[in-house]
Amino acid sequence: MSSAPPSPGSICLLRLSALGDVCNTVPLVRSLQRAWPDNPVSWIVGRMEHQLVADLPGVNFIVFDKQAGRAGIAEFRRQLKGRHFDVLLHAQLSLRSNLLGRLVKARRRVGFDRARSRNGHALAVNERIAEQPFQHQAEAFLEFARHLGVQTEGIDRRLPLSEEARAFARQHQPRAGHAVLISPASSHPARNWHVGGYAEIADWVIERTSRPVILVGGPSEIERDLGLAIESAMRHRPVNLIGRDTLKQAVAMFERAACLVTPDSGPAHLAAAMGTPVVGLYAATWSRRSGPLGSLEHCVDRFPEAAQRYLGKPPEKIRWGRKLQHPGVMDLITPGDVIERLETLLTTRDDRNSAASGAPA
Repeated sequence: MSSAPPSPGSICLLRLSALGDVCNTVPLVRSLQRAWPDNPVSWIVGRMEHQLVADLPGVNFIVFDKQAGRAGIAEFRRQLKGRHFDVLLHAQLSLRSNLLGRLVKARRRVGFDRARSRNGHALAVNERIAEQPFQHQAEAFLEFARHLGVQTEGIDRRLPLSEEARAFARQHQPRAGHAVLISPASSHPARNWHVGGYAEIADWVIERTSRPVILVGGPSEIERDLGLAIESAMRHRPVNLIGRDTLKQAVAMFERAACLVTPDSGPAHLAAAMGTPVVGLYAATWSRRSGPLGSLEHCVDRFPEAAQRYLGKPPEKIRWGRKLQHPGVMDLITPGDVIERLETLLTTRDDRNSAASGAPA
């Protein structure tokens, strides 16, 4: 590895949300720390997302509560009072983040390239990362490190976990690498698949592979109701843990699973970061841009068909990152599509496990 470039001084990173994007920002932080171990790094992050990364070593967190209104902005200003940074890495494009970014005092203010810029982003930055057409979002975050001359190869993407979180996962998955997890809900309802599809693939897993199926998700009423509906539609009984774990326990559950089935959601990225295969369900969004890095070949992606159906264009001809959250778009995915991916994936894992144990493949 080549030597690191001269230190740019103190660095402030702004990435508030969402869980998947914050997860995919961790390699950026680690690349900066590897290049300049003695350089201070501060990270402006959302309150809920802070739970995911709070135990990252060597990072000073500036937590912003998006739900606190004016009080949250006042607290944010208080945390920044008297602080000046040499570099701001402005890695978010939302209007809120652009407004907050303007409150950060920094000499160099690095943002996204013009093609990706929106919501007044140009007013909050004075430098831009290189434009990279059709770049995966996780790679876009690493582009900020490359802009500073930092090497990004071989960076660890895994999230730190406590023994308590792993003990929870062992309790519910005594056999590592065996259970199939389903996290059925996205934070955007238009990206969710239908109950009947989840029930059909869950029954297939139990009947054809003799593996347990575990439903996981957050504590919201929508997610709990979705889990109960899937249970009611199934012939067999899954383990339903929706709303019964902490965020870190959920990450530990993903780490210990055989695979995860989920739509475009935060859990897709959390599981992928832990090295667990993800069968992602994509039609409203394009896995080529926002799918689980390292598992894109396992995804069912009907976004190209959706682009033709709703816009009459191939996906390459529409704005990068555009979402097609139309009613019924996720119905382009069939249970057979998902079962085909699962069959290939689980068979491959069984073959590898048999070879590792010395048993006939």
